[in-house]
Amino acid sequence: MPWLQIKIDSNKTDAESIEDAILAAGAVSVTLEDSADQPILEPALGETPLWDKTRITGLFDAETDTDEASKLAELELGQTLPQHRWELLEDKDWEREWMKNYHPIQCGDNLWICPSWIAPPEPDKINLMLDPGLAFGTGTHPTTFLCLQWIDQLDAQGKTLYDYGCGSGILGIAALLKEAEQVIGVDIDPQALVATADNAERNKLPTDAMPVFLPKDCPTEPADIMLANILAGPLAELAPSLNALTKPGGLLCLSGILDSQAETVMAAYTEWFVFDPIAQKDEWVRLTARKKR
Repeated sequence: MPWLQIKIDSNKTDAESIEDAILAAGAVSVTLEDSADQPILEPALGETPLWDKTRITGLFDAETDTDEASKLAELELGQTLPQHRWELLEDKDWEREWMKNYHPIQCGDNLWICPSWIAPPEPDKINLMLDPGLAFGTGTHPTTFLCLQWIDQLDAQGKTLYDYGCGSGILGIAALLKEAEQVIGVDIDPQALVATADNAERNKLPTDAMPVFLPKDCPTEPADIMLANILAGPLAELAPSLNALTKPGGLLCLSGILDSQAETVMAAYTEWFVFDPIAQKDEWVRLTARKKR
């Protein structure tokens, strides 16, 4: 079953009230963990100690409207949520299978995703060597796999791209291995920027092939192709921005979308883009389109 999660960085004073707020907003579970490597020694009887810097993670059904859930949590809390982010939760069964079997994944006729510690099964193909670290994107989740299948068929030679919500960098790196000129990686999570840079280096790409940015620092020059594998709500909200970053006649590839959310996301872009037939894997879809000239 697909899930969304919200991650909130807090202090120990506010952690319990934030926990209550996101439960009230519809979270099916909440976990609290140390976000600063602070040891906690054996507590006194009846004491429930928390870390000075506590990360709170709430698990939500994938159909959740993230904007509405955030508003409900803030209403319950009585104030704005601290620094937080919503993200797609990598499917745990796939994740365990990836680590247990060290399994390379074929994502089309010519593209393979290989764990960085395993020799490629077809050395003459395009082999993306990956260590995702703490960032989303191994190729196993249907949303990432659908995008990789599209990239496998893409004529990327000499093209410029944005990988918006780059995670591990897997999509942008795949495009670069297909001879794209440059990919701009963008993500709200600093850890994702680190993972992307590490994976680009692992694949022996030039240091300037995939520069990475937080959204506030993102360049404004339009590119030939826009890739965005994030969530349905942010994709709809970002439509004007992603349109502005795509050249006339350029290509758009969106994923991180449930089949029940496809029409809503498409509606946010139809002013500027003409969509292809929807591609689907399990309950997830990939939307591709060309920008009107």
